[in-house]
Amino acid sequence: MDALLSAGLVLALIFLFLGMGVWIFVGLLFVSGASLALVAGMDIQRIGTIAANIVYRYSSTWELAAIPMFIWMGEIIFRTDISDRIFRGLTPFVNWLPGRLLHTNVLGCTMFAAVSGSSAATAATVGKITTSELSRRGYDQALSLGSLAGAGSFGLLIPPSIVMIVYGILAEVSISRLFAAGVLPGIMIAFLFSAYIVFRAVMKPEIAPKADTQFDLRQFGAAFVDLLPIISLMVIVLGAIYSGIATPSEAAAVGVFGAIVITVFLRQFSFSMLVRTLLGAVVSSAMICSILVAAAFLSTAMGYLHIPTEIAHAIGELQLSPEMLIVVLTLFYLVLGLFLDGVSIIVMSLPITLPLALQAGIDPVWFGIFLIVTVELGQITPPVGFNLFILQSLTGQPVGRVALYALPFFILMLGAIALLVWFPEIALWLPGVLYD
Repeated sequence: MDALLSAGLVLALIFLFLGMGVWIFVGLLFVSGASLALVAGMDIQRIGTIAANIVYRYSSTWELAAIPMFIWMGEIIFRTDISDRIFRGLTPFVNWLPGRLLHTNVLGCTMFAAVSGSSAATAATVGKITTSELSRRGYDQALSLGSLAGAGSFGLLIPPSIVMIVYGILAEVSISRLFAAGVLPGIMIAFLFSAYIVFRAVMKPEIAPKADTQFDLRQFGAAFVDLLPIISLMVIVLGAIYSGIATPSEAAAVGVFGAIVITVFLRQFSFSMLVRTLLGAVVSSAMICSILVAAAFLSTAMGYLHIPTEIAHAIGELQLSPEMLIVVLTLFYLVLGLFLDGVSIIVMSLPITLPLALQAGIDPVWFGIFLIVTVELGQITPPVGFNLFILQSLTGQPVGRVALYALPFFILMLGAIALLVWFPEIALWLPGVLYD
């Protein structure tokens, strides 16, 4: 019971500071220090020593270098016409499917997610092209915005993913294995989304206007050329990781270099563009890394208070099956997703939920994929759904309406979680093949 009271106090303080609008990393640092002082009775000097050791240890973690590199690569792509090329390149290949260009949302987000690592960047970059084009051509707005909101979250799951790196660092799990584990679940969810679009288009053909263009072999060749930049980056980054040539951090640096070379080849490189992308990457990276360090301090504080172990022991005495534990944790993360972003959810909850999962015999790599899919759900749930905010800014539609459009894809992602529970090899097979 003491552990539950301590956990309640910590959570109450966290939500108090978040509600006050305090920067997340400042709030986490203060809550961690206050918890150690009030509950554990530590003095200021000892708390400061603990904090300094954590800041030094995590700030010098090599894996952390991948975060600014992947963000910088995404910034470079975002400020070029590669997203336009993705839309043009995919058009001939989806024109024969029921739903036609609606599939460009799903496939475009899948491809862009494979080089950006960010949900927000994926939704914004693909959305700035497809929302206007699909609207101009008369496609169903609800299905267009809903599929984009759902598929935009692929930036969290399809490697290289910044959130995966955060999870891997905090859970001390191989980031390369996590990247491999995210491939098949990402493809599975993309397939579910496209299958739903096909189903809707068959049942109600008017959601997608009839094709007014037939593409010949020459146009297919031109479309492939348009897709070459994004395909090249995917091959460079993921190939370097899965072949063992480079670590995720090294592959991220190679990806940045590749992105710069591509912008030079496309004649879109300029010094001012390079500076803008670098500044954008610095701001985003500083935010994420500072939250990560503060969350490590919170995790250590909770360890001193014995909160994770005692709560894990208490829940263990309930003798929940692994499946029932996953149901409870899914509901828990759905609630957190209503208010927090993905990185904050992971860093704040992992000290409690990961020991529970390990005690239940759940593979930490599989749990990371499950956690990321549940975090994806938070991207399309109001009131704090970042993909909803992005689409609101792109289209002017109210957040509530966009959330309603995204509801079918929310349900499909819940179905994907069920499939992962029933068939865990969807996530674990590829890491086993590559690294065992």
